Amino acid sequence: MQKLLQKIITRQAHIGIIGLGYVGLPLVLRFAEEGFTVTGFDIDPNKVRNIKAGKSYIKHIPTKKIKEFIKNNRVQATDNFKKLQTLDAIIICVPTPLNDMREPDLQYVENTGRLISENLQKGQLISLESTTYPGTTDEILLPLFEKNSFKVGKDFFLVFSPEREDPGNKNFTTQTIPKVVGGVTPACLKVGQKLYEQIIDRVVCVSSTRSAELTKLLENIYRCVNIALVNELKMLTDRMGINIWEVIEASATKPFGFSPFYPGPGLGGHCIPIDPFYLSWKARAYDFTTKFIELAGEVNTAIPYFVERKVMEALNSQKKSLKGSRILVLGIAYKKDIDDDRESPALKLIEILKDRGALIQYNDPFIPKLKKSRKYNFNLTSVKLTKSLLQKADLVLITTDHSTYDYNWITQHARLIVDTRNAIKNKKKYAGKIFSA
Repeated sequence: MQKLLQKIITRQAHIGIIGLGYVGLPLVLRFAEEGFTVTGFDIDPNKVRNIKAGKSYIKHIPTKKIKEFIKNNRVQATDNFKKLQTLDAIIICVPTPLNDMREPDLQYVENTGRLISENLQKGQLISLESTTYPGTTDEILLPLFEKNSFKVGKDFFLVFSPEREDPGNKNFTTQTIPKVVGGVTPACLKVGQKLYEQIIDRVVCVSSTRSAELTKLLENIYRCVNIALVNELKMLTDRMGINIWEVIEASATKPFGFSPFYPGPGLGGHCIPIDPFYLSWKARAYDFTTKFIELAGEVNTAIPYFVERKVMEALNSQKKSLKGSRILVLGIAYKKDIDDDRESPALKLIEILKDRGALIQYNDPFIPKLKKSRKYNFNLTSVKLTKSLLQKADLVLITTDHSTYDYNWITQHARLIVDTRNAIKNKKKYAGKIFSA
């Protein structure tokens, strides 16, 4: 342990990051910034090829920074997992989605664990950052690594440290967001803490990997439940003729006891729509039902269908049916000003509207093409936003309120608008033309 600690403190430790996405790539660069040599691993050859060429494929990560570290040999990228044998610390940042039954799909964690097990060397630290249910680290990864007759806390070190990336948030960086760490043993925790202290301003230690795993779930469940609350109130206030956005802003003036959450077209992102159900699934093993999580899931799942009804109401006001109507969707990213469309509610809305016979086009300045995913394969590309395009569309559906959009210009030229993000503030001026959803 002392040898590894010394290598970490002196920046001589060779770090490996498995998974070069929105979590893994910022970590690669953060370690490189502090003088570590880092190897990034990914099964996607395009990501490996881009990193080797010094190119960024994530909007908020500058190509210049990657190119700089590639040039001075601080960063490498590979899909050869035999190179895991040369590392001192290995950090796992792979996806943890749900399957079609809304149950945890840990194939990426398990496959990565097996690759590490096949190449595990004495003295290595392994950290899992992928969001998952309490027990994953010690129930799935630990047995894989102990197959080598290695003893945890002595021959290798195992921790869980949940990722806390927030793409598009300029107020926080990988360095400034506090890092929670839990170890399988006290020795594991000590090594994990020391590693993250080299790149993170504040490291928060907890008593076990299970506590660390549940910490991340609680953070996301808190958001999921509160978003469900305002989404439910949005549907109620729609019937009551009350502006929910005005109500939230007024409530937010209270300096204590209230944190504002805002409604939208549904849940999006790689965390909030997925992570709470990891705990719901695990809770069933303890004969326990997580009622708040299940109820929040029901409310948030229903929101895209509420938006569909508002689209139909808007079209009906112009004596048009949904079937055959030309609908222009503005914004595919799950939140404003980012290029991430994972679990975006816009994708679910496109599916619903296409199934009802609508003719769909979309514009998103950050997402030029809709890639095939586990759920969707629309084969659509972003169309150029022009005056003619707006005028030809029977309805414009605002699903992501990107700052680059000129909403006054859009409102002037669109025939009909359904706004799910309160992007257009002066709705009274355009009464009968703009519908909130």
